Amino acid sequence: MPEHPGAPSRGGPTLTARQPRAIQTALTVLEAVAEIGVGATAREISAVLGLPRATTYRLLNLLVQDEYLVRTPDLSGFALGAKVVHLAAAAAPVRMPSAARDVLASVRAEVRGGVHVVLFAEGRITVADPDPDFPLSDALRLVREPERFALGRLLLAEQGVTGGFAAAAASDLATWGVTRQVGELIPGYGCLAVPMRDGAGSLAGAVGFCGPRHRIEEPGGVISILGPAAVRLTPLLT
Repeated sequence: MPEHPGAPSRGGPTLTARQPRAIQTALTVLEAVAEIGVGATAREISAVLGLPRATTYRLLNLLVQDEYLVRTPDLSGFALGAKVVHLAAAAAPVRMPSAARDVLASVRAEVRGGVHVVLFAEGRITVADPDPDFPLSDALRLVREPERFALGRLLLAEQGVTGGFAAAAASDLATWGVTRQVGELIPGYGCLAVPMRDGAGSLAGAVGFCGPRHRIEEPGGVISILGPAAVRLTPLLT
């Protein structure tokens, strides 16, 4: 019980008269980033919402701090963060058709390693089907720091985002048709991402593989299995 009538209880958060308004404004900032897309700048968000620049920066910094937004790799803009993606996935989880599950079961039995399917929509990554036997090392980090993962590098390369990963990603795509990451997160292991393109040629998703380093450095065997699987999965999931 409070010590005095009307006094707030100790140990719990309280709302002031101004906070509901601040919450509403923060939500409109998230909506603006979603509408503008990956790389939305503070200037663009301020203009769209008619907010003072200082207010926009303050809200953006708070939302980044709480992982509702992330900065793009070049630090020039913002994108929806792990918490927003997590909430969206919980509200509308991806439904995998039985035919797609059959394809994945066959591939996983053949490739003997972690096989994951992600979808790309409006510049965001959604994990559609993680491998239950070889879980992703950090699904939230994939969303928050996509440049650290082959799956994220594929999306960023498609968007033309530059960074330390860009040259290697371009080389891998030219040579193998995939993106790779070797030994950067877990010593001795790596991952690669095979693109899934829809009928218009747009990047709709990817099939990822996680396994021992030598299978990523010489990926021909894995690609020979995942490449056809990606072709079969695309019309089932897009």
